[in-house]
Amino acid sequence: MVLPTPKKYFVTAGSAEGTSELNAFDNALLQASIGNVNLIKVSSILPPGTEYDPELRIPFGSLVPVAYASIISEHPGDTISAAVAVGVSEDTFGVIMEFSDHCARGEAEAKVTSMVREAFANRGMELIDIKMASSEITVKNIGCAFAAVPLWY
Repeated sequence: MVLPTPKKYFVTAGSAEGTSELNAFDNALLQASIGNVNLIKVSSILPPGTEYDPELRIPFGSLVPVAYASIISEHPGDTISAAVAVGVSEDTFGVIMEFSDHCARGEAEAKVTSMVREAFANRGMELIDIKMASSEITVKNIGCAFAAVPLWY
C-alpha cells in the first residue's frame, strides 16, 4: 500500500496549562486548532509542490501527518517555548525544522530559523521563503508549548 503524498500545509502553535501533562498538551493542541485530529508524527521534509494554506481546516478525527515540537514543564515560573519553521525552495521539496526548550519565544524562533538555513545550505538548495509558528508560556501549574506543521491532502 502506498500512502498519498500531502498537497497542503500550514503552520500553527499554541500554549496552555492543564491539570496533567496530557491535559496541558491537549489544551495546547486545541489552542493551535488541531486538538480534534489524530497526529501522526513525521520527520521534516515538505513534499514538492505542497501549497501553503493558512485557512486549511482538517476534518475532526482525521489521521494527520504533522512535524511538531513540544515541551512540557511542571515547574512554576519556567518559561518554555516551541517553534517550527518551514524552508521553501523554488522548484523542489522544502525542509521543516522543529525546536523546543526552556527559553523565550524569540530564542526558539532564532534557533529554528538558523536550523532551516543550515539544512538548505547542507543540501545546496536555494531558500526563497520561511514560514514559522511559535508559542511561549510561563508555567503556573503544568504548562505546554507546542508548534506544528500539519500536512494535508
